[in-house]
Amino acid sequence: MNEGKPGTPGASEGPDGDFELARPIGTASPGTGPDGDYELRRPLDTAAAPPSTDGTSGAGAAAGPGRLGGTPGAVASGTGAEPTPAGPDAGTAIGGARPADTGAEHITGVETAEHGAPAAPAPHAEPPASGHSGPAPAPGAEAPASGPTRPAPAHGAHAPAQPRPLHDPDPYSTPPYGEPGPWAPAPPVQHPAATPAHGVAVGAPEAVSAVPVAQEAPAADPWARYDPWAAPAVAPLQQSDPVEEDVKRRRGRRRRTLIGGALIIALVSGVVGGVVGVQLERSGGIGAVELPQAGVEAPDRDPDSVAGIAAQALPSVVTLHVSGGGRAGTGTGFVLDDRGHILTNDHVVEPAGENGDITVTFHSGDTAEATVVGRDSGYDLAVVRVKGVRGLTPLPLGNSDNVQVGDPVVAIGAPFDLAGTVTSGIISARERPITAGGEKGDGSDVSYVDALQTDAPINPGNSGGPLLDGKGRVIGINSAIRSADGGLDPEGGQSGSIGLGFAIPINQGKRVAEELIETGKATHPVIGITLDMEYSGDGARVAAEGGDGGPPVSTGGPGAKAGIRPGDVITEVDGRPVHSGEELIVKTRAHRPGDRLELTLERDGEERTVSLVLGSSGGG
Repeated sequence: MNEGKPGTPGASEGPDGDFELARPIGTASPGTGPDGDYELRRPLDTAAAPPSTDGTSGAGAAAGPGRLGGTPGAVASGTGAEPTPAGPDAGTAIGGARPADTGAEHITGVETAEHGAPAAPAPHAEPPASGHSGPAPAPGAEAPASGPTRPAPAHGAHAPAQPRPLHDPDPYSTPPYGEPGPWAPAPPVQHPAATPAHGVAVGAPEAVSAVPVAQEAPAADPWARYDPWAAPAVAPLQQSDPVEEDVKRRRGRRRRTLIGGALIIALVSGVVGGVVGVQLERSGGIGAVELPQAGVEAPDRDPDSVAGIAAQALPSVVTLHVSGGGRAGTGTGFVLDDRGHILTNDHVVEPAGENGDITVTFHSGDTAEATVVGRDSGYDLAVVRVKGVRGLTPLPLGNSDNVQVGDPVVAIGAPFDLAGTVTSGIISARERPITAGGEKGDGSDVSYVDALQTDAPINPGNSGGPLLDGKGRVIGINSAIRSADGGLDPEGGQSGSIGLGFAIPINQGKRVAEELIETGKATHPVIGITLDMEYSGDGARVAAEGGDGGPPVSTGGPGAKAGIRPGDVITEVDGRPVHSGEELIVKTRAHRPGDRLELTLERDGEERTVSLVLGSSGGG
């Protein structure tokens, strides 16, 4: 409170120039006490007591716990002397009170300086041990009341009435206005008002001035923890000092992130692509699959092409199935005329013998039985005939003397019983002397052929089939192939084609076929000499003795007339070298009986040339 300062609300000037302190609110009119002291306000929860003669309001009257102005035994002295404590715990300053629930002492009075100016606040200062609150007030001044001072009314005016509490005092201290009890409900949530730095509540209308108050931290109230409407007390987040991240670490993390993302994208793309691919493959694509294709063309081909030659020749080529004597075989033949004559190899029909069966199958699929017209093992040729078949188309015959090495050829047959097989190649060589057969051991089944060599694939079953030139004309009869074991077999062996096939020239085949159709036999051109087949030198040597016990040079034969003698070695025929006896036979049989030949021979180391006309012998 302000003491002795002009202009202070509720202060009046005394006779000696001092100002009268404002009366406490709720006290009696001035001059109530005999010494000029004012009676302090009674506690609200106690009965009014008659003032004592010394100005106190009921000595020893007890105030409610913690109420202002209710400290037991506190006496206000009007003379400025120290108040006498009413009990052992006395010592509280004027108007001061010691809270019952805390051990902290609260100074609610105002200490003044010597000249009446208010003393500087001393925060959290303990009161003096004697309970003196400062200099005694001037004579006639009123004692200060506890708590914040209110402006005193003017002289002669009544003090304003103390506002009545909203609730009557509760002697049992029942919550929410008293102390919590075991049966009491939870106190309502009360949010304390904001408190300035010195501990005085802000915004109190009756506060005139504030002084620092020494106050301990209030004890924890278990009832204050329950607040369903209060916001959760969350401490603000604190950000630590940023740490500078290493550049390489950031780059490595970014690189790993990019690589991982790329791997994931690749994996997902692969899975999606695989699923889509499988679905497209199963369903045949997104739409109907339609591949580009050429339109229908005319079936006709160039007559000189392989396709054109095959188209013309196939209707005239037949397949022969022969059986008899416990053996069976398959071969090929071709039509010679419209009367049903078919030319083939002798070794094809040989299994039928005299009473065997021969079945002819045409390209159209029609079949017919056939009979042997004639056969010749020396030429390896045979003619069979089918009856009751009309509309046969014979193959045209060419001239084998016109064939040159390198000319294209087409072979048709039934290799391994695959009828109508067409292969093509060229002429690899001409006048290739070959011998085939000889299974009987007496030489009666040996064939001597001055053959055409071709690389057109020929296999077992092609025997007897035609070898055609570039115009579809027959130039040879396929007869033998060189097998892989080095042997030359008319059946061609079982190893298949190695590109060495041989065909009987058609010129020889034509003459033999004509003779077989007319007489059933074929004639052979002969010189009338017996050859020494054991001679290993170059050329063909005339034997010293005949094979059947007769002379080696037939008497009156073409050789005897030309002057050939036993032991002579023939080295050339018509100017072409001869290296063996088989080759001399092949060269001779390549001619017709009656043809003239010129032979070169050696005798006693001398070479001479002779000329002769070929004779004829019956075929077998």
